Amino acid sequence: MRQCEGLFLESSELRGCGIGFAIKNNKCVGLFLESSELRGCGIGFAIKNNKCVDTNECLMVPGVCGDHSQCFNTNGSYYCTCNPGFRSTTPNFTATTGECRDINECFEKTHECPGSKVCNNTIGSYECICPLGYHETRTDSGCEDDNECSKDPGVCGTNAVCENHPGSYRCKCLKGYSNYGNNQSKCIEMSCDHFKIESDMEDVPLKLKHLLELLRNSCESLRDPNGGRKKGEELLENVFTSTDELLSEENITDGEMLSHFLDTVENSMRLIGPQLKEPVTRMETHNTFAEVAVMRNRTPPSGQVILSTDAAHFNTSWETVVGKSYPGFAFAALVSYKDLNSPSDLFHKMSRTSQEQNSREKSDDKESNAIYQLNSKVVTVVVSNTETKNLPEPVMLVFTHVEERAESEGVAYSCVYWDETEGAWSGRGCERAWSNSTHTACSCSHLSSFAVLMALYPVQDTFELVLITRLGLALSLVCLFLCILTFRFCRSIQGTRTSIHLHLSICLFIADLIFLCGISSTQNKVGCAIVAGLLHFFFLSAFCWMLLEGVQLYRMVVLVFHTTLKHLYLYLVGYGVPLVIVIISAIAYPKGYGTDRHCWLSLDGYFIWSFLAPVCIIVVLNSFVFIITVWKLAEKFSSLNPDLSKLRNIRRFTVTAVAQLCILGGMWVFGSFLFQEKVTQVALYLFSILNSLQGALIFIMHCLLSKAVRDEYCKLITRICSPKEMYSEFSTNQSSNSQVPAVHQFDGAHLQRRLQRLLFSSVTVRGLISGFMILSVSKTE
Repeated sequence: MRQCEGLFLESSELRGCGIGFAIKNNKCVGLFLESSELRGCGIGFAIKNNKCVDTNECLMVPGVCGDHSQCFNTNGSYYCTCNPGFRSTTPNFTATTGECRDINECFEKTHECPGSKVCNNTIGSYECICPLGYHETRTDSGCEDDNECSKDPGVCGTNAVCENHPGSYRCKCLKGYSNYGNNQSKCIEMSCDHFKIESDMEDVPLKLKHLLELLRNSCESLRDPNGGRKKGEELLENVFTSTDELLSEENITDGEMLSHFLDTVENSMRLIGPQLKEPVTRMETHNTFAEVAVMRNRTPPSGQVILSTDAAHFNTSWETVVGKSYPGFAFAALVSYKDLNSPSDLFHKMSRTSQEQNSREKSDDKESNAIYQLNSKVVTVVVSNTETKNLPEPVMLVFTHVEERAESEGVAYSCVYWDETEGAWSGRGCERAWSNSTHTACSCSHLSSFAVLMALYPVQDTFELVLITRLGLALSLVCLFLCILTFRFCRSIQGTRTSIHLHLSICLFIADLIFLCGISSTQNKVGCAIVAGLLHFFFLSAFCWMLLEGVQLYRMVVLVFHTTLKHLYLYLVGYGVPLVIVIISAIAYPKGYGTDRHCWLSLDGYFIWSFLAPVCIIVVLNSFVFIITVWKLAEKFSSLNPDLSKLRNIRRFTVTAVAQLCILGGMWVFGSFLFQEKVTQVALYLFSILNSLQGALIFIMHCLLSKAVRDEYCKLITRICSPKEMYSEFSTNQSSNSQVPAVHQFDGAHLQRRLQRLLFSSVTVRGLISGFMILSVSKTE
């Protein structure tokens, strides 16, 4: 900072030195004193010709007293006084003790203006002028009213009659026109057809009809020059009360209903916005949040418009809000809906045109399998400009995400608006400016109702997973096919349990075959729905047959006689119950069968519980039955005369049944998460492995571990592999003929025993069987 030697510097650093001092070497020293011996001259004096001479501070520092003041020098000092029209806190002051401020003669009423003139304060004085709407007469004593109607014939436009009033004017609109209560604005044509209840609106909720009637009555009163009307704030509150009731009762059930609702809100804001008196109005209810900005002036406004709600920020210019015609007022409104992001298909539906456009941009097929989910609240933007289909400059919307989630390979954000024509979300005219985990900014060239859609792309199956799934299901199908042949044609094991195992194997075989061939065939919607329905039926049927097996085991332990069940009862439970569940589900929600990604049950509307709920009930019941069975079995073993052979068989049957339940039940624990949006690779692998094990488990548990079945297998192999009986053409006597078959019979029995040892004495096979047994027991624990 440049060092100044003048006195009375305005810098706060120098004022602390006091009058007659200046800053030197960061210290206050006497002005003009060249040595300590000269300090005897005192403050306000300087040395001249070895004499103390008065210093004229007014000349040394021009303007030392500040603006609107005069400086007077005294011997050794100075003082300041204010000019007329200004005053200080004290009559005489210095640069450090006061300053001059303007006297507001109008506020203090020190002067009176003649006639109808009003006082207008100026700097250092005042003036008497005519108020707004008046002009001065030839004499200075009074004012005369301005006749704005004759001065500017077009001030009210052609759709109104101009009425002059003292100091003002009023535009009285013709019938069918309105200036929305802005009496000095031009009148524009007003139509109330937007609020008419059309013949095709029979299914519209009653509360929406009442809202339309309310808005129509208010609109008609505005069109009538003599009609009474409600205040804008009161009408806005009534509208939001009605919308709250509509959203709370979940009346928005389809695309047509949503279009009616959003269109009604948009038209209501066009009706209410110009009637609001405050420049900015904010209103929040349970389900809606709105901010409205209004400008009234004879000249069009300019500058930026920024509106905010809890869901989004809206940024545009007043030039965009006004448009080509300006009637004397303009408004912009932003409305957000708190409970309009329902998880149903309606709010996740992307228009076909936008999907095709996205597919072309991404140039891959995964876009067609994308699942769309709203990740922001829906907002409606309304401005006074009626031509908003193609704006000259885009508007900016910044949305807050409902779920904080960053973009990745499987997640992408899109800026969309509600297309009433297609009844779906569309991205035409909207581009994403930027996006992060919490916000997405959208640039749109038109105005409507907007939101942010999160596109969830399916997890791409790896080669290893595809290989495990196909080979595993193929192995399961082979094992189940062998089980079906065994249970059907093996006579030594026929009984109620074998019949249950037969139908269990049939259900799983058909379900696995359909799963392998049709789970991803989503191109044909009807065919996909049929595949989903069949899978629903056969998997439910498999669980029902497992429940029947548990019941049969309980009967074998508790009942001594009549342990068999009639086949009619078995079929009613095994096939009848699943069929009833599927029929009721299909009637209640036909769209629940088949999704965009898989031919399975839809997750919307909790439809998946038409499968999971019966499965959970069956697993719980089966577990309870098994617990009772094991308890009764333990009592039988501790009895005085236990039938050990029978009880050991029942124990083995129980262990295999429990293991079977654990495998199939565990498979669907992971299967319940398989078709959701956020499926993980771990769930995919576990489901595929368990799905592959179920066929092999049934084959090992009920076939290979059964001695009766093993004997039948050995007999079958013996018949196939043993050589045909050959008789010697030289044997003529009876004794020799009777010995030949004995030799061949001995060879067949010997071959059978060798096959048994070959099949079941192998360390590998025994280890495999033991492993499955340990796995089964550990599952039950």
